[in-house]
Amino acid sequence: MSSVGVVVTTTAGAVEGRREGELSVFKGIPYAAAPEGPLRMRAPAPPESWDGIRPALQYSVAPPQLPLTPGTPPLWRPADGLDCLSVNVWTPGGTGDRLPVLVWIHGGGWKAGSSSDPAHDGATLARGGVVLVTFNYRVGFEGFGFVPGHPANRGFLDQTAALRWVHDNIAAFGGDPDKVTLFGESGGGLSIAALLSAPAARGLFRRAIVQSPAARLLPEHEAQRIAELTAAALGVAPAELATQPPLALLSVQDEPLAAMEADPGAWTTPEAITAFTPVIDGVTVVDKPWLALGSGVARDIDLITGSTRDEFTLFALSRGLIKPSASAMIKALPTFARITAHGMRSHGLPKARRPTPLRTVDLSTTAAHLGLPASAPAAYRAAYPGSTDAELYVVMYSDAMFRMPAIWLAEAHTAAGGRSYVYDFAWASPALGGALGACHVADIPVTFGNTDSPLASFVLGGARPSESLLRLSEQLRSSWISFATNGDPGWPVFTTDGALTRIWDTPPMVAADPLAASRQIWQGLSGR
Repeated sequence: MSSVGVVVTTTAGAVEGRREGELSVFKGIPYAAAPEGPLRMRAPAPPESWDGIRPALQYSVAPPQLPLTPGTPPLWRPADGLDCLSVNVWTPGGTGDRLPVLVWIHGGGWKAGSSSDPAHDGATLARGGVVLVTFNYRVGFEGFGFVPGHPANRGFLDQTAALRWVHDNIAAFGGDPDKVTLFGESGGGLSIAALLSAPAARGLFRRAIVQSPAARLLPEHEAQRIAELTAAALGVAPAELATQPPLALLSVQDEPLAAMEADPGAWTTPEAITAFTPVIDGVTVVDKPWLALGSGVARDIDLITGSTRDEFTLFALSRGLIKPSASAMIKALPTFARITAHGMRSHGLPKARRPTPLRTVDLSTTAAHLGLPASAPAAYRAAYPGSTDAELYVVMYSDAMFRMPAIWLAEAHTAAGGRSYVYDFAWASPALGGALGACHVADIPVTFGNTDSPLASFVLGGARPSESLLRLSEQLRSSWISFATNGDPGWPVFTTDGALTRIWDTPPMVAADPLAASRQIWQGLSGR
C-alpha cells in the first residue's frame, strides 16, 4: 500500500492525507471547535483556522461514551478529552471531478458510536466511484441531554455543522456539493429522517437513505424529567449538569432507565437502551419525522427507507427472550472471546448497564405500552400463526421501533409528492445457530462491504462470508451508489397501493407489500 501524502485546502486550512491504492484518505479533519470549556453543551462553533499543513492521517477521539454493551472494547477513555467533532473522507477523485458524495451518519442508540469504528471504513464503497464521508457527533448526555439554558439536540446541531462542512469543502476532494446523499442506520437513520424537515439542513443534501430508523423521540417535558433524574443521581441541580465532568455524567447515564422500566406506561417509548435521545423542540426537530414530511417540506429529496426483517431479535437476546441452543453458544464462544478480550480490561470507565431480563411476556401489556388497541394481540396471532408470545413480542417491537417508522416515512413522503423506495433486508445471520435472523445491524457489514470488522464477525458468527453474501453486498453497494449518482436504486418506486419492495436476500428480488399484515394492524397509528 502506498502512503504518499496528498494535500487538500479546506476553508480552515490545508490538510494532508495519504494515498491508499486508488483512493486518497483523510481522517480527523475538524469541522467544529472542540466542545469544551465555554463551548461545552453549546451549539458547535467553527474550527479555528491554522497555518501550514495539518496532518489528517488518523481518526480523532470518539465522543464521550461507555461501551454499548458490557465487555465490548471502549471507543472513548477519560484521557481522550472532548476534541471529537471531525470528518473523514475517502475519495477516488480530485479537485474538479464532481463525483457523487455519500455521507454516513452512524447509529448507536444516541449513546455510543464513532466514525472510527472499523465497520464504517469507507474504502470499499469509495472504490465504487463516490466520495465517502463519515463523521463524529456528540452522543449521550453531551449530545442529547436536556440542560436549562442550553440548546437541545446538540448532536443534531453537530450533524448539521458536518453537512455544512461537506457542502463548503467537498469539491476540493473531488465531490459534487450538489449531489450529496445521506445514509445512516438506527439512530443515524432517524437522524436523517429528522434532517429531512430541519430548516437548518435545507439545501445541504439531495437524497437520503434511511436504514432502520429508530422510533425514539422525546417530548420536551420527558427530556426535562430525565435531566432531573440525572441531576438527582449526581446530587446537583439540573442547571449544574453542564459543568459536570463527562465521566460523572457517564457514571449515571443509565439511572433514568430504572425509572422508565419501573413505570413503562408513563413514557413515550417503554423499551429504551438510552435515556438521552432527540427531543421534539419545534426548532431542530419540528415533529415526528413521518408527520413532518406530510407538509411536503422534503418532496424534492429522493428517499430510500427500510428495515431488517427481524429487527428486535438482537435486543430480545439481551433481555433473555431468545435462548440459542447450547451447541450454538459453544460454537460462538471463540467469536465472543475475540470481541470482548480487550473490553474486559480496566479503562477507568464505569461498567455498562446490563438490560433487565424479561421473565414473562404479556402481549396485552405490550400492546398498551406501544399505543396499540386491545385487539392488537389477537390481530398479531392471526397475522403470524404458530408464533409464541415471545416471538410475537419481538415482532411487535420490531414493528413499533423500526419497521413501521420506515413505512410511515415512505407513505408520508410519497403522499406529499416525493419519490420513495422501500426495502426489506431479509438476509438471515448465521450467528448463534440462526437465532437472530435478519437482526438489527446485520445490514451494516453488507452495506459497507467490510467483512473483517468485529461487527461483521458477530453478524457472521465467526464464519467466513459466503460467495452469495459477498454478491449481495456488491449488489446493495451498487444500488446505493446508483441512487447517489442518478436517483435510481434499481427497483420500482413505492406507492401506497402496490408497495413494491426490494427484498435484500440471496438472491435479491422485488415483492409486493411484504409487511402488509403489520401495516394493517398499525394503520392510522403513526401519530401515537
